[in-house]
Amino acid sequence: MNTAATTPPVSAAAPATDPADGIGADNVAPLRFDLPVPDIAAWRAGNTGVEGVWRFDSGVPGRHVLVTALIHGNELCGAWALKGLLEAGVRPAAGILTLAFCNLEAFDRFDPASHDASRFVDQDMNRQWSDDRIDAADTRERRRAAQLRPFVRAADWLLDLHSMHEPSAPLLLTGIQPRNRALARALRTPEHIVVDAGHKDGTRMRDYGRFGVVEAEGRDDGSRSLLIECGFHGDPRSRAVAQDIVLRFLREAGALDAASLDRLLPGWRLPDAPRQWALEVTGGVVAKSRGFRFAAPYTGLEVFEQAGALIGWNDGEPVRTPYGDCVLVMPSVRQALPGVTVVRLATRQPL
Repeated sequence: MNTAATTPPVSAAAPATDPADGIGADNVAPLRFDLPVPDIAAWRAGNTGVEGVWRFDSGVPGRHVLVTALIHGNELCGAWALKGLLEAGVRPAAGILTLAFCNLEAFDRFDPASHDASRFVDQDMNRQWSDDRIDAADTRERRRAAQLRPFVRAADWLLDLHSMHEPSAPLLLTGIQPRNRALARALRTPEHIVVDAGHKDGTRMRDYGRFGVVEAEGRDDGSRSLLIECGFHGDPRSRAVAQDIVLRFLREAGALDAASLDRLLPGWRLPDAPRQWALEVTGGVVAKSRGFRFAAPYTGLEVFEQAGALIGWNDGEPVRTPYGDCVLVMPSVRQALPGVTVVRLATRQPL
């Protein structure tokens, strides 16, 4: 059960007692995909010499802001937001604004009847953001990351737009940097803020280079990087979440003032979250094989009051909560393979 209550209950789903009765990749129910595919043909070429990348320089000193979408080809909400910015003719009043449609090859393969298949072509692009992997240039995702890398390196503020495998409330991922956590508070949305150090199977774009550096006390290099999970891939509400967070991010970055953004992008602003919670990730569960099973059909933000609660089996070995009041963050077996994180575990407190 997902909940916004101050003291959330344990998930109401009755757990299975045997791995054979659990929820695995071979028996997850298909989900209906209702978000239309955005037509980005008019914006495909970009204006930078790199396909899908647009750069607008105000000529006035300010931050270099980068907003990215389609790191995964089946995550359409961000593409809708970038398309909306371009169609509205949004230009920064100060600094530079760069917009990037990232994994276009995967997006070109999108089929709503089999949407998970277009997450990537060769490998997850959002695990390739270290120079050694990018320089290897041995997969299509790494070669595309090499094209995008100069724009990521040049950016001061980065917002990376994503969506999720399962229906769940939006999540804003800050990394462990206090500067990003402070920005999440300033944005006043969404309700749930994930504070995590990334994934064992590779570096995310929002953690690349200086974005991944934890500032020394009292020092701030000016960089900010956030990743927003806007909801289920196929839920039309994910588009509204993406639009709202982009508007707020551009305002906080100083690219445009609130009045200009509301005039250019009417209807994009949603209400502030009633409160914000920090979900501090303490670890994750990495699948040993495709045979990972959850004990119930979790979708995220379930809270278990007791340590030792059974949540699944990893190749038949029980997986239990390591502490009380343990929160499940983005549980999913739809991409379960050896080495893939199937759920992260977190504590929760007010942001």
